[in-house]
Amino acid sequence: MNITVYCGSRFGEKSVYKDRAIELGHWIAVNGHSLVYGGGNVGLMGTVANTVLKGGAKVYGIIPDFLMEQEKGHDGLYILEVVKSMPERKTRMINLGDAFIALPGGPGTLEEISEIISLRRLNRVDKPCIVYNIDGFYEPLRNLISEMVAAGFLPSEDSSKLVFAESLVDIIKALS
Repeated sequence: MNITVYCGSRFGEKSVYKDRAIELGHWIAVNGHSLVYGGGNVGLMGTVANTVLKGGAKVYGIIPDFLMEQEKGHDGLYILEVVKSMPERKTRMINLGDAFIALPGGPGTLEEISEIISLRRLNRVDKPCIVYNIDGFYEPLRNLISEMVAAGFLPSEDSSKLVFAESLVDIIKALS
């Protein structure tokens, strides 16, 4: 399975974010899966990729040419595909992925997982969409989705197309 992981190009303030990124990367590799990610060698992105590589699994990186220097395009990947734009990057990551997991990150991570949520609602993608709620990071998103349902902007059955995982065990269950 190709697992697309969205996450920050920074580590964040809590060491648990990096710890869980390593744990996820290790699980991906040990279980014979491949990683699809943003192609950088910095922050949580680089951590997941390097952990998967260390475990001997394939890693596909997709990075826009203008981020090669800023995100330190990873030169040790199975494939590093350099694209022209962010929309092209997101499309390639979606097309390559069999499942999608968001670790903590910034606006880019939120944009990426939001696109998957929308595509699932529109029945354009029928693949697992998981938010790894490490140390409550994604509670505000969970609350926003609940408010969207309560306010009548999101059918409750569509809210179930997004899984909030509190642990690696929850992720494994969602992928089963």
